[in-house]
Amino acid sequence: MPEVKYIAIEGVIGAGKTTLAKMLAERLNANLIIEEFEKNPFLEKFYDNRKRYAFQTQMFFLFNRYKQQQLLVQEDLFSNFLVADYSFDKDQIFAYLNLETEELKLYENIFPLLKRDLRKVDLVVYLQSSVDRLMYNIKKRSRPIERNITRNYISQLSEAYNNFFFKYNTTPLLIVNSTEIDFVKKQQDFDELYKQIFREDRGFIEYFNPVLKMGE
Repeated sequence: MPEVKYIAIEGVIGAGKTTLAKMLAERLNANLIIEEFEKNPFLEKFYDNRKRYAFQTQMFFLFNRYKQQQLLVQEDLFSNFLVADYSFDKDQIFAYLNLETEELKLYENIFPLLKRDLRKVDLVVYLQSSVDRLMYNIKKRSRPIERNITRNYISQLSEAYNNFFFKYNTTPLLIVNSTEIDFVKKQQDFDELYKQIFREDRGFIEYFNPVLKMGE
């Protein structure tokens, strides 16, 4: 496998993307790219009324992510590690889930034009988790902007993510069953995940299903 320098962490809302990205960046002394969801003025309205605010929310995210990703083209490809808590490709998941037909047609014309000039990730790490665990994490962190997220939406989003990454072959992919692990509180869980990310014999697409120890 090619050397891993640019890692994108993926997963449904509440999966722990940003937390893992920060932990990896700290260990690697890497540059860190964090999605600026709080800058989207439509997001809270979207959670209240998905149909009405889907297009505005989607387009703001698309162009904001594009502006962030543009800066990466100038990064030194051979020296520094880079860790992001999202991949540009995942923008499509939300578009196909939330946009109406005519809106989606417009989106499909714009997305490939933006994507073609962006730096490609070396590895996507997809944190796959149960809806129960996702809802627990969302409730626990208690972000005001997420207070109206419904279980039904998270369930739909989880299915959309799974379908997307089931067909994904753009970059190397590591799918992690993260339902039963706690890489924040358990050092051994984080260490094992870190080893899987940088394993030299890792295939192009792999599934990591951690084995729980007795008593855990």
